Amino acid sequence: MGFNPAEKDGAWVSEFISSRRTTRDFLPTPVPPELIEQILQDSLTAPSWSNTRPFKVAVAIGEVRDRISTEFLSRWDVLSAGLRGGLWSKIKLFVKRYGLPTSNRIIVKPYVAELKPRAQRVGKELYGSLGVARGDRVGRDEQWGKNYEFFGAPVEIFVYIHKSLHIFAACDAGLMMENLMLSAHAHGLGTCAQGAVAFWDDVVRDEFEISKDYRLLCGIAIGYPSQAAVNSFQAHRIGLDELLVKTKKQKS
Repeated sequence: MGFNPAEKDGAWVSEFISSRRTTRDFLPTPVPPELIEQILQDSLTAPSWSNTRPFKVAVAIGEVRDRISTEFLSRWDVLSAGLRGGLWSKIKLFVKRYGLPTSNRIIVKPYVAELKPRAQRVGKELYGSLGVARGDRVGRDEQWGKNYEFFGAPVEIFVYIHKSLHIFAACDAGLMMENLMLSAHAHGLGTCAQGAVAFWDDVVRDEFEISKDYRLLCGIAIGYPSQAAVNSFQAHRIGLDELLVKTKKQKS
């Protein structure tokens, strides 16, 4: 006999979902392989476009995880220093190419006017909570660089989507990822979805056999949350007034 939602109080679901937070500081405690397998199994219960499941994941742990992190950090150090420097530093960066994004360059494209204030607000509030001043470029770069340490998480999952389905593959991957993150939360794990790690797809491909038909979408850091204050940070959420579109006025 299957699960019957009518037999449960649905209020706990709303409370549970709203209790999830992005984790930006992890303990080094290893995650048991069977627990990783469980949350991946749970992720596959998400709905999918004609049940195509147009995504794959690469799970980086141990030495593989460390090699990817080391190369990411090396590239980020070069990129951030080059961008902070003067004209000559920028010229050398673009001549040598090392550190420049090899994939998903769209990530650095400015947000459109409608969305930009939301991104600016969360950036201001997050960095402010960490004591990093707006004009402190070195401090901001150091904090951004923690993405490439996966915030200390022992597990990093790289999510790939099939090129043929374009935005629909990304939609399916998003549904899968939400299931995964909620399952991880239910099992006492923290997660951080990371667009920042999608800059250098070639680094990940050096470690995994990934078909050219698949494109790197993002990463997810997974592990046990520490007691660091940053893990209590709560981003502003838009209200229903910003979510819902209005009906058109009927012509008389």
